[in-house]
Amino acid sequence: MDKTVHIIGGGLAGSEAAWQLATRGISVVLYEMRGPHTTSVHKTDKLAELVCSNSFRGGDVTKNAVGVLHTELRKLGSLIMQSADSHKVPAGGALAVDREPFSETITNALEAHPNITIVREQISELPDHPYTLIATGPLTSDGLAAAIRQATGEEGLAFFDAVAPIVTRESINMDVAWEQSRYDKGDKTDYINCPMTQEQYMTFITAAQNAEQSVGHNPEDANVPYFEGCLPIEVMIDRGPETLRFGPLKPVGLTNPRNPTVKPYAIVQLRRDNKLGTLYNMVGFQTRMKWGAQKEVLKLIPGLENAEIVRYGVIHKNTFIHSPKVLDANLRLKAKPNIRFAGQVTGVEGYVESTAMGALAGLLLAAEILETPMDMPPATTMLGALHSHITGGAEAETFQPMNINYGLLPPLTGKRVGKKDRKPAYGERAMADFDTWLQTSPLLSQPLAKTA
Repeated sequence: MDKTVHIIGGGLAGSEAAWQLATRGISVVLYEMRGPHTTSVHKTDKLAELVCSNSFRGGDVTKNAVGVLHTELRKLGSLIMQSADSHKVPAGGALAVDREPFSETITNALEAHPNITIVREQISELPDHPYTLIATGPLTSDGLAAAIRQATGEEGLAFFDAVAPIVTRESINMDVAWEQSRYDKGDKTDYINCPMTQEQYMTFITAAQNAEQSVGHNPEDANVPYFEGCLPIEVMIDRGPETLRFGPLKPVGLTNPRNPTVKPYAIVQLRRDNKLGTLYNMVGFQTRMKWGAQKEVLKLIPGLENAEIVRYGVIHKNTFIHSPKVLDANLRLKAKPNIRFAGQVTGVEGYVESTAMGALAGLLLAAEILETPMDMPPATTMLGALHSHITGGAEAETFQPMNINYGLLPPLTGKRVGKKDRKPAYGERAMADFDTWLQTSPLLSQPLAKTA
């Protein structure tokens, strides 16, 4: 039997799965449609291109679950994390990367690996290969999505996501804005802050409400939900005019040096988007406004009166499967066990989570092909918690994409831990259990194949 693994999708999950397999001596064919085809949000044909943000989020293992997941992936030899660490840009406590060199490094590594063949082709049907992994991410093509629906009998797989604009640093009015990380975490140049008075805030809210939008006009779009962690500002505004001010525009932890005794009513933050510090991403400003409307509405923000927008916010369709219903514990499609899934299409949300599920899918395939035992990661680890969530831990009927968080972990046992110490305790337990899993798994304890 042919033991070549066919991976559909060259995003974060597909790239990571290919790496985990290839470094264990397994042949991989990686299909990526970008090149002959394009998407509504990608700008290049590079593998693992980042589109929504340049941030892998917080990396503090004592304070956030994603930081622990970073560590777990590094211990697995993750190609994605290697590139992220190599191309890190200042972003306070977050792990943000320089987008283009990040993707280029991953593309070069995969193209150079002797066990990987990259095919620039769009796949629209479920293949019959005995080892197939679908990692098409949030932009699964209509044809492939239809084939998945036909195989699973599931409907309502689509939802929409939104991307924030990026502006040039030199076009920001620093006579109004100032540099400061929230609560002074990290270098002060990591973020730029634009203060708003109550009048300015309400003027902006009204303009955003009245702006022409790029989606929402088709009847079939009316009931498609957004992911709660990446809502367009228009959706937040619809929930009430103060919603943004208690969300991404909250004025806490920041002090305007020009008027330190007066707290702004709201603050728009921009996060550094590249190493050169020439581009800044508008934090939490995912939007569905048409580009012309964005240009006018964003000018109403103090400090951005003459902002040069180098990437407009856009809406793009996300697709995910109802994993608790249709996948088994090995991430195989119950209706077609030769098909596995990985990444955001499984219902995990976020760059790091997508990478994690790509790594796990690759390891599960490697264990089967090499006939080498590998237990599932413990549910007390971040990788194990994500796996548990999508393969039965979540309520199947209400299943929605999820970021890693401590709420997915089993409760702490033993000595009572105070609230302040709970997160570090979760992290310590996760890392200890992850190390034990690595050391006791025959597959994971073997040295990886050396590559050029």
